[in-house]
This record gives sequence, structure tokens and C-alpha cells, in this order.
Amino acid sequence: MCGGFTCSKNALIALNILYVVVASILITVAVYGQASSLVSNLPILGGILACGVFLILISLLGLAGAVKHHQVMLFFYMVILFLLFLVQFSVACACLAVNSDQQEMLAQQGWNEMDTDVRQQVQDRYQCCGFQNTLNNTNADHPSCDVINASCCKDSNVPNCQCEPCMEKLKETIDYAFKLCGGIGLFFSFTEFLGVWLTVRYRNQKDPRANPSAFL
Repeated sequence: MCGGFTCSKNALIALNILYVVVASILITVAVYGQASSLVSNLPILGGILACGVFLILISLLGLAGAVKHHQVMLFFYMVILFLLFLVQFSVACACLAVNSDQQEMLAQQGWNEMDTDVRQQVQDRYQCCGFQNTLNNTNADHPSCDVINASCCKDSNVPNCQCEPCMEKLKETIDYAFKLCGGIGLFFSFTEFLGVWLTVRYRNQKDPRANPSAFL
């Protein structure tokens, strides 16, 4: 393992470039999760998205501090990156710890916050009717399913045939989105801890090309 000033500097620059890539992946994954419609309003996925955007901004600060060996920039970069590690680690663990019942409860909250037009789009896209099975469609929390039921039941001889509820259609998609967000967030959160350690090490090294008294 290299221990020189130049090696530490290059390693920190490379790590911050990696953070830009990681942040882009986190943003992409969070957007994919939100694109599942029913999970569009989940605060956990919003936390992943916020971490991705914030990580890009922090990586720019780290790049500037690493190139200039600026003590103040590196200090604030180190502190903020450690706080971001704690937040991202917690959010990732929360995504992985959510069970199917909790996913359904959160998805129900997202469904309740949708307006009628968005619910209609979900039903049309996934060919489903309502969030869950309802005993009385006249009091259901979803738009009319007459057209969708005609499409789902065109080859069925079952009386009063209805499309499946949307939760059944989206259960696997929601679970996959949670696990994907949690796994990627957890894996890359440890690279942020590595960045904190590397920054502390780099700050305490003297630039051999600088005036010796400038470090004091």
C-alpha cells in the first residue's frame, strides 16, 4: 500500500470520481423504484435519491480539496462525508429490513396519496383493479374498472370476473426495488467510510513541493 503524498492525493481524487459514478447509480436505482408508481411517494426511496444527489455535490468538494490540498475544504468534506455515510447506511439497512407487510402498508400510503388520474394510469399500465380486493366496488378507492375488467376477462367464463388488485401485480416489483436500493446503498456506503479515512490521512501529510512553513 502506497503511503506517499502523491499516491494519497491520486487515490482521493480517484475515489471521488468513483463517488460520482456511485451517486449516479443510486439516483438511477431510486428513480427506477419510484417509476413503480405505487412506491413513488415512499420516503425511503426518497432518502436514497437525496443521498445520491448530495454525494455528487460532496464529491466535487472533495475533488477541489484533494487537488489543492486545502485543509479547510478537506475538513468539511471529511465531516460531511461521515454524516452522509451514517445516513446512507441507515437508509440502506431500512430498505433491506422492510418485510412484505410493511411494504404493503407503505405502498398503501402511496396509493392513498395519488389522485384519481394517476390511479387510472396505474390500473391501465398493469391491467389491475384497485389496490386490494374490495367487497363493494361502488365504495372502492379506485377509478372505474369496467374497461380494464373487459380486457382481463375477455376469455374468462367466471361470473362477475375482475382484474387482480394492483398490489398483487406490483408485489414483486416493489420488493425488488427495496432490495436493490438497500443492497447498492449498503455496499457503497462503506466506500464513503474509506473516503473519510483516506482524507484524514491525506490532510496530515505534507506537500513536498510546498513551502515547509505553509503546512504549519
